[in-house]
Amino acid sequence: MPSQQSRRRAPRMTSWTLVTLILLIVLAAIRPEQLQVVAYKLLLVTLGAVAGYWIDRTLFLVEARPHQCPAGPEKIGAWIRRALIVMACILGLTLGL
Repeated sequence: MPSQQSRRRAPRMTSWTLVTLILLIVLAAIRPEQLQVVAYKLLLVTLGAVAGYWIDRTLFLVEARPHQCPAGPEKIGAWIRRALIVMACILGLTLGL
């Protein structure tokens, strides 16, 4: 079996990043005042993600953190728990609750 040359590929999500940048440029051309709203909403999402992560780290012991759990249901439960906490924080901030 001949060895295949490794092809250089763009990182994942590159096409979606380009689409997003194009849409931001279109938005800036059509309604530049809306860029502040986009930046504010992006801030709320990232703030919610960071807050959720740190809330999870604060509430649960080191042994209960996803990367510290032994393999099995405990590890899956820890990842799901963290995802739900982060999701709740993001939704809470973005919905204005």
